[in-house]
Amino acid sequence: MSQENPLLEPFDAAPFSKIKNEHFKPAFQEAIAKAKAEINNITSNEEAPTFKNTLEALEFAGETLSRVSSIFFNLNSAETNEEIQKIAQEVSPWLSEFSNDLTLNEELFKRVKAVYEQKDSLELSVEQKTLLDKHYKSFTRNGANLPEDKKEQLREIDKELSKLSLSFGENVLAETNRYELHVEDEKDLKGLPESELENANLLAKTKGKTGYIFTLQYPSYIPFMKYAENRELRKKLAIAFGAKGFQNDEYDNQENVLKIAKLRHQRANLLGYKTHAHFVLEERMAKSPEKVNDFLNEMLEKAKPAAEQEFQELEQFAKELDGIDHLEKWDSAYYAEKLKQKRFQLDDEQLKPYFKLDNVIHGVFTVAKKLYDLHFNEVFDIDKYHEEVKTYEVYDGDHNFMALFYADFHPREGKRNGAWMTIYKDQKVKDGKNERPHVSNVCNFTRPTSKKPSLLTFNEVTTLFHEFGHGLHGMLANSTYPSLSGASVYWDFVELPSQVLENWCYEPEALELFARHYETNEVIPMEMIEKIKKSANFHEGMQTVRQLSFGMLDMAWHAVDPSAINSVKENELKAFEATKLYPDVAENCMSTSFSHIFQGGYSAGYYSYKWAEVLDADAFAYFQEEGIFNKKVADKFKDNILSKGGTEDPMVLYKRFRGKEPNPEALLKRAGLI
Repeated sequence: MSQENPLLEPFDAAPFSKIKNEHFKPAFQEAIAKAKAEINNITSNEEAPTFKNTLEALEFAGETLSRVSSIFFNLNSAETNEEIQKIAQEVSPWLSEFSNDLTLNEELFKRVKAVYEQKDSLELSVEQKTLLDKHYKSFTRNGANLPEDKKEQLREIDKELSKLSLSFGENVLAETNRYELHVEDEKDLKGLPESELENANLLAKTKGKTGYIFTLQYPSYIPFMKYAENRELRKKLAIAFGAKGFQNDEYDNQENVLKIAKLRHQRANLLGYKTHAHFVLEERMAKSPEKVNDFLNEMLEKAKPAAEQEFQELEQFAKELDGIDHLEKWDSAYYAEKLKQKRFQLDDEQLKPYFKLDNVIHGVFTVAKKLYDLHFNEVFDIDKYHEEVKTYEVYDGDHNFMALFYADFHPREGKRNGAWMTIYKDQKVKDGKNERPHVSNVCNFTRPTSKKPSLLTFNEVTTLFHEFGHGLHGMLANSTYPSLSGASVYWDFVELPSQVLENWCYEPEALELFARHYETNEVIPMEMIEKIKKSANFHEGMQTVRQLSFGMLDMAWHAVDPSAINSVKENELKAFEATKLYPDVAENCMSTSFSHIFQGGYSAGYYSYKWAEVLDADAFAYFQEEGIFNKKVADKFKDNILSKGGTEDPMVLYKRFRGKEPNPEALLKRAGLI
């Protein structure tokens, strides 16, 4: 079979152009069979279990499967179609079954446990101890100590959960793709910048229509909400956006949400945990739901007074400007933008000419060079899954090859919303060779038009830096074992490298490197940089409360027994009570399109964005003390955090970099909340 299947032949970079959809299922079947044989070799080994013949062998088993999976599921996010989605529905249960066969394999567990029980007498390195601990826990946390009938129950739950989260995601994508706001008359679009009109007109033409089309994709949706004067149209688009998965039709996600929450809870109970959040948080820096709730409430206490004051100001402003008595959700971005312009004389449209996508890419590369001595060479002979993807080889200052980097920047029908970093090949040391990673950043930025290059909003600039920060975590990875490499860290630690890099976007020293006018090449004026810095805290109280509300919604699904919850909407309203500023919109529900927690891996983990902000504010304060391009601090960050991945406890790594535990005051200070 492997003769005709490019996924099963040896390759380094993914052979995208050779892969056809019909290759995936046979590749999965063969890769699973191969992985099972490798596991079988471990369990049938007559020799006594050792770290090498059991743990190391287990760590490197299933490599083919992991490569096939990463290629397939990355395509399902970045370049999918109905056929790929259908294959995903078929292979997902195979994968959860394989993963269950693995964690419920008694012979394998016996061997791992035997090594685990003598770990103190073995001379293991810190990384080896972490690996042993991780594998042992992956068995016990997945039911290795359960009786047979309970194991069976667990398998069924896992199969069902993998299907449900796929359906959830497909429904959100279908709802996003099928909605169009079609506007014939340009008079209805007053306030929208020229570039947005041009994009909307272009989209209408490609669909064989006249006028303008706006969609629920972020690059179309966000500018519309920010600039369109027509309140009725803003309302229409906002309601459509908030109603994804909540329309009692074939794409409705309410049933999926309830089922996922209840099955996760059952699974946690089966494993001896009180709730899904108790299960998840055992493997996080936060450790428990109580600590997460305390953290969220403490932050809310600091941010709420500021948020309420900002909300009143905004309401007053809208009233003075347009006689609006009550602010609704579809007014928030519009009036906030107007107020921001009035207060700082700064808007995205003034800034965009200075943020041509190519320049920003060059900028983030230059920052990486100054901090970590990395060099990016664009190459054109690497296979890619879409012609728009750019590919780069990454070298260090001594010309050592560090990584292959893929970058994919614009929205397409087959691509989910948002921005993310992902890996096509893990870094690891095997047979004495340090195999370097293949890392990808995927974003959804405005496309170039016939008249203009792709120009980014400032928010998109910080998004690019954010994802690239995750990318650096992958590219600079330097551990022995793939499951501890790069971004394979505790979930509430994973956002530190990404969020810390966003800070450079606000620093004159960094902006001068790349923020140049796309027509005149003039460097961004100093007063604009000043305004960017001043406006960074604009509505920080409301932004913080909004982020906290998402974390609280997550906990309202996962830190409780959800068996009595029958209404998704009611549970959501209850969760939002403490953070509510705007009136509720009856037609809308966030949970039904909250992909982070029902499709991505953020269940019981959404708080980690704010948690990581505490780490990043504290870490960046260190850079500011010593200079934002200070080599000594950058080396400490690279050596203790970026290259170490998950090889040690994150708090130990952080303290080694910083010399002390993170101080939450750094974040509150940066946010102007104290």
